Amino acid sequence: MTLQSHFVTDRARFGLSLDALVDRIVAAARGGVSVIQIRERDLPDRDLAALVRRVIAAVQPAAARVVVNDRADVAIAAGAAGVHLRADSLPGARVRAIAPPGFIIGRSVHDGGEVDAAVAENAYDYLLFGTVFPSAGKPAGHRTAGVDGLRDACHRSTMPVIAIGGVDATRLALIEASGAAGFAAVGMFM
Repeated sequence: MTLQSHFVTDRARFGLSLDALVDRIVAAARGGVSVIQIRERDLPDRDLAALVRRVIAAVQPAAARVVVNDRADVAIAAGAAGVHLRADSLPGARVRAIAPPGFIIGRSVHDGGEVDAAVAENAYDYLLFGTVFPSAGKPAGHRTAGVDGLRDACHRSTMPVIAIGGVDATRLALIEASGAAGFAAVGMFM
């Protein structure tokens, strides 16, 4: 099985300009990343939509799909492949009702109860589960689910589960062995 790979962007964390971010996204797409998740929370709507359109055009030759973090309106308006919803965001069924055919909807989940709720809602194409391992993007002492939590999420889910949190090349075999369909990372790609 080949793991799907999701590149979650966060230029502010790494002090990158938009141009430098797009360069890293293009390099990741050429390297085989499956999904680019644009998570640039500080950008105003117009700038976010412009970035999304720019990234879609830039990665088109590599066939990577672009999703927008938690902004279905921007994703739809900019022509993205989909949206990734936070665990506390609006229900996926509400997005599905206004989304074009084939629109991808993912949801962040953090424990078995959230996995069960997402499965019951039956509105998602994938679940992003984590934090699996300790991560530089989370404060010290942040709760992690570990491989056992990931394995449980995969067992509960009827849709693909993508692991996030502290993912690096040394942990990919553990992720695959858990039953996850793939992994998402910020630092690994930045």
